Amino acid sequence: MERRTIFPGWTLPALLLLPQLVISFIFFYWPAAQAIWSSLTREDPFGLSAQFVGLENFADLFADPLYVATIWRTLFFCAAVAALSLGIALLLASFADREIRARGFYRTMLIWPYAIASAMAAVLWILLLHPQIGMLGRALVRAGLNWDYQLNGAQALLMVIIASAWKQISYNFIFLLAGLQSIPKTVIEAARMDGAKGFHRFRTIILPLLMPTVYFLVVVNLVYAAFDAFGTIWALTQGGPGKSTETLVVKVYRDGVVNLDLGSSAAQSVVLMAGVILLTALQFRFLGKKTTS
Repeated sequence: MERRTIFPGWTLPALLLLPQLVISFIFFYWPAAQAIWSSLTREDPFGLSAQFVGLENFADLFADPLYVATIWRTLFFCAAVAALSLGIALLLASFADREIRARGFYRTMLIWPYAIASAMAAVLWILLLHPQIGMLGRALVRAGLNWDYQLNGAQALLMVIIASAWKQISYNFIFLLAGLQSIPKTVIEAARMDGAKGFHRFRTIILPLLMPTVYFLVVVNLVYAAFDAFGTIWALTQGGPGKSTETLVVKVYRDGVVNLDLGSSAAQSVVLMAGVILLTALQFRFLGKKTTS
């Protein structure tokens, strides 16, 4: 029988919820409300005066072909980072779930990269892939490849995708390994006795049982790529060369902090926030059904 805690009044539950409500109001609802209001106004660069312009900032955004291109670039970047980081983490977690020597050391080393700050991760990749000072970058140049991510937009985009995905592999690895270890061993043994081997057993038995964890990580990785990868992108390329690595969050920072176009930057942040909320809702609404069916 399910046990429920019943409070004699509403005072104690309200007091228990009050700290979390206050924190949510201060750090989410209040800034979100300020961003929405700023998106409806046009301010001077010094913030001394503001004029209400309604939805004009949003209309200007979607009439700008460069902003529309940034949206498509961000979608591609988020999908690539999520697919690459999840794929590699799933492969590593599958190996770590086996009985191998030094398994504890192997797991610990795979978790460490998550503790590295985004800007520091960018520095590590610069030391690896810079065409003049990077170990791998110089090797690529000596091999005759025209490698220079500072001038080639496609190479720069590839580099920020790899660097951002590498930073997130450890996080995915922790959850996927925990998900693999939570699968009953009796199910695996029964599948093995029925003749299911190798990749066929993984695809038909293990992966369906792991899908709730995968769906959760898909949402987390998309949100990470949309927001938290900013430090890596800015430290590596600052959105360049040209606009080749400029995602929505980089454009928000550039327009708001660098160019001091506060109204347009606020409108962009509202669009980005709405997109992530919609994406998360769709993920849990449609994909979440499959985990319970």
